[in-house]
Amino acid sequence: MRQLTHQIVIKTHGRRLYDVTGQVCSWAEATGIVNGLLTIYIQHTSASLLINENYDSDVIADLERFFARLIPDGDPLFVHTIEGPDDMPAHVRTALTQTHLAIPVLNGKPVLGTWQGIFLYEHRHEPASRRLVLHLIGE
Repeated sequence: MRQLTHQIVIKTHGRRLYDVTGQVCSWAEATGIVNGLLTIYIQHTSASLLINENYDSDVIADLERFFARLIPDGDPLFVHTIEGPDDMPAHVRTALTQTHLAIPVLNGKPVLGTWQGIFLYEHRHEPASRRLVLHLIGE
């Protein structure tokens, strides 16, 4: 049994979903681990991780429109606005999504469905550097 870790830094340019499938899968495949479990963790409270469709970009656009309606920026409900009107909505978006993913690795590759991609979901409008920690355990 082996364990390996890696960190990926993603420079975001505002609120949207960033496809990180290629970077994550490339690293996992390069480790030489044939069968195991890949965990991806984001070290932030205003960005999150998702597995979603990476074929039709309308899915991503619809998802963002849904979140914009569900959690509008500047909602008077929120008291925490120290970093601007998108600050607390970013925290709520993170709470409703995920900060980590677990993906099986079989035959040396992360097992994703045909149209599945791994996304970093940036919830703030300003650019940021987001850190993803990857942990792969297996043999």
